[in-house]
Amino acid sequence: MSEFLELMRQLITDPFGLLDALPVRQWITDAVNWVVSNFRTTFRAYISPPVRGAMELIQAGLMAIPPGLFLIGTFLIGWRAASWRVGLFSFIALALVGFMGVWNALVVTLSLVITAVLFCMLIGLPLGILCSRSDLFAKAMRPILDIMQTTPPFVYLVPAVMLFSIGNVPGLIATIIFAMPPMIRLTNLGIRQVPTEYIEAAEAFGSTPRQTLWKVQIPLALPTVMAGLNQTIMLALSMVVIAAIIGAGGLGLEVYAGLERLNIGQAFVGGIGIVLLAMVLDRITQGLGEKVPGKGK
Repeated sequence: MSEFLELMRQLITDPFGLLDALPVRQWITDAVNWVVSNFRTTFRAYISPPVRGAMELIQAGLMAIPPGLFLIGTFLIGWRAASWRVGLFSFIALALVGFMGVWNALVVTLSLVITAVLFCMLIGLPLGILCSRSDLFAKAMRPILDIMQTTPPFVYLVPAVMLFSIGNVPGLIATIIFAMPPMIRLTNLGIRQVPTEYIEAAEAFGSTPRQTLWKVQIPLALPTVMAGLNQTIMLALSMVVIAAIIGAGGLGLEVYAGLERLNIGQAFVGGIGIVLLAMVLDRITQGLGEKVPGKGK
């Protein structure tokens, strides 16, 4: 009886002491090492080149634009996407970043964000459409997306460095994985929320499932898809800043260098540039989302 009571007391006060701790750390380490040893060459051969090529192409194109012309183009984009107020704000915000002396870092950060968002769209949109077409696939994707969204950003950096070394490419890979879930989730949600009467009308006129998808469901789901794009851009921008730790350049590098040297001025300049860029991208994408066909359906 006394042994039973002692067991119950230990079960209540220290249940984890009854068994040895699960070697989860070792399991994860072994799994990552196995992936690195077996697939590192493949990843570098087939994943790194397109990501690096797209980033270098976008960055070279943005760098080739004179700053004054870039600001005018930003004003016009903001004006057409939202309003002249958004265009003027975008012009002033980016000009302020340039006057702070971090224009090149701004362009690098913008090119990293555009590259990451481009790949998020290329991968996330088809996956979101598949989720909307198959309940089984959507249920299988849900825990994966939950893990992708709730895993701390810094955790992505370790396997990225082990697979791709340091630099912009591992930072972009980590950013793509971290920022993709909203694109998948909201594409799925937007298509599922299309009223059934529109789908029934399209089918009544003889539309095939593919025609119904591309000519009815996706146009009507565009506002929700654009909301997903907006969230993806914001997540990509936040992750690109963190990726400066593993060699990604841009404004995040200004923040990281300021932190490393305890230079509060340099860190704040980088931080202000990131905030202003985030506000510009947010206002422009929100304006696009409000103007797409299907808004207010």
